[in-house]
Amino acid sequence: MNRFQEILKENWGYSTFRPLQQEIINSIADGKDTLGLMPTGGGKSITFQVYSLSQEGICLVITPLIALMRDQVDNLNRRGIKALAIYSGMTRNEIDIAYDNALYGNYKFLYLSPERITTDRFRERVGRMNVNLITVDEAHCISQWGYDFRPSYLKISELREMLPGVPVLALTATATKDVVKDIQQQLLFSAENVLRQSFERKNLVYLVRAKEDKIQYFLKTLQKTKGSGIVYVRSRKRTRELAWELQQNNISADFYHAGLDPKLRTKKQESWKKGEIRVIVATNAFGMGIDKPDVRFVVHMDVPDSLEAYYQEAGRAGRDGKKAAAVLLFNQSDQIRLKKSVGENFPDVEYVRRVYHALGNYFQLAEGFGRNQILDFSIGDFARSYNLQIIRVFNSLKILQREGYIELTDEIDSPAKVHFMMNRDELYKFQVKNARFDAFIKLLLRSYTGLFSEYIGIDEELLAKRASIPVESVWKFLNTLNSHKVVHYIPGKKTPYILFTKERLDAKRIFLSKENYNDRKTKYIKQIDSVLTYASSSTRCRSQLLMEYFGEENGPLCRTCDVCQTFHNKESGNERRNQIVKQIKNELQKQPLFFQELVDNIEEKEEVVIKVIRWLSDHQQLKYRDDNKLVWLQ
Repeated sequence: MNRFQEILKENWGYSTFRPLQQEIINSIADGKDTLGLMPTGGGKSITFQVYSLSQEGICLVITPLIALMRDQVDNLNRRGIKALAIYSGMTRNEIDIAYDNALYGNYKFLYLSPERITTDRFRERVGRMNVNLITVDEAHCISQWGYDFRPSYLKISELREMLPGVPVLALTATATKDVVKDIQQQLLFSAENVLRQSFERKNLVYLVRAKEDKIQYFLKTLQKTKGSGIVYVRSRKRTRELAWELQQNNISADFYHAGLDPKLRTKKQESWKKGEIRVIVATNAFGMGIDKPDVRFVVHMDVPDSLEAYYQEAGRAGRDGKKAAAVLLFNQSDQIRLKKSVGENFPDVEYVRRVYHALGNYFQLAEGFGRNQILDFSIGDFARSYNLQIIRVFNSLKILQREGYIELTDEIDSPAKVHFMMNRDELYKFQVKNARFDAFIKLLLRSYTGLFSEYIGIDEELLAKRASIPVESVWKFLNTLNSHKVVHYIPGKKTPYILFTKERLDAKRIFLSKENYNDRKTKYIKQIDSVLTYASSSTRCRSQLLMEYFGEENGPLCRTCDVCQTFHNKESGNERRNQIVKQIKNELQKQPLFFQELVDNIEEKEEVVIKVIRWLSDHQQLKYRDDNKLVWLQ
């Protein structure tokens, strides 16, 4: 057992690595910049965590997903591995203490949101850190051609100058050929080095069902199906409605979306993971950081707007390696909605400027001011205040973010935090003089560790329960101790943030580049066309379509998707198709033929023969020669 396997066994309890994990670790250990392409659930985080634990020093992890960042930090700390995170929304004092701990506290992992890299406080300290690895998670965000481009990611390359000689590990689950190349260029790789797993999921059965009444079809199918699953829908309202519909039909179900109270979200998530709830109906907020291996089906009631998103969400099924289904329900209204989404995702330039102008007024920022200010932001309140549509506002903000005018964080559930401002001797004197606080201070110290060295998340309701007092009394104690500078108490809150990366400008000066508007709009149209092609195709293997989209040519037929089942099933209902295939094979083995010659030689309806020829061509069983004649390949 090598050193890396020992660390894996000691900290995670596994004796062997999953596919590609060891290869990525070995590549980093050889000092090579490395891009790791691993599908959802493939265990990307293990690669940098195991490597960094084998070295002296700390690993910098850049990720835009604050919820996932905090989830990984909590998981590492529970395993006794020291990790911390710095992201937008933290107070100046919290950030200073976190940097000091990263420098002097023997921490192994520092998670950062990408906009931190440009701050003076980070630049002052990073050169003094003993950094053993720079990890860029969600690396597709650095590419203008990625489906979630973020300009702040472009600053990551500046770390190469600050930390010369430190290898870079870039990780992503979904990247096309262009994105793979762009990631390596943007991160200044010393040499191209891509390690990838195939995008083929052999145990996953891809099915597309054209159904006008999706709910009735799903209900009937679910009653014949075993196991737990996820159902993805587009809106929060739909999660509640569909979960209720399932419950009315005696199916154990619950709903989940980002707008729920964090404790309630955790409760719902845990109930589903334990099997107490069979079906969770959710928006795309569900799934991040969730590793339930025995999900037997993932159903998309609404069509996503990219194959990247579909592949990632569908990939949450069957992580245990056993057979599972990824089902997409599709009808004419989906096609209409996707086409309509182009205008929603790319509001016209004047609308974007209108949103920017309203944003400055909303925060009462004068022109020429506001640079690097981080401000609490409620998109619902903002849209109502200026009579704007939420979906168009959201996408306008995304466009402004791509141009580098602002940063919009994901919604953050920040728990209440406490940090003792006094040292232990000063605190003892305070307790002696102020006996009425003594019991509460002792309760805090018994309930949480590390309060003197860093900000620790606390649960006021739990403290109230342990002290047998109302939660209002806990808040009063904490606020009073805060006013006496015994502790620094930061109440919990749930909000996204807006960061003005530039001073507020006159809206007329807002410029939308061709790359960030016209080119991305064109790419988005191609993106939804790819989704529609996948959903409407009746001749191409679903697995092959997905693999080709991500750059894997000539992948094998899965023989299990709905298309493959139609053309390979030997039952009597498909005997007609099998006979056509045999006739085509016999004709082409005699001699190559032009397309129309072949159609005319087959005794069957022309439209049926054409469909079979196209299917055989798509699946490399016949091909066109340079003279445009068809030849049989098998």
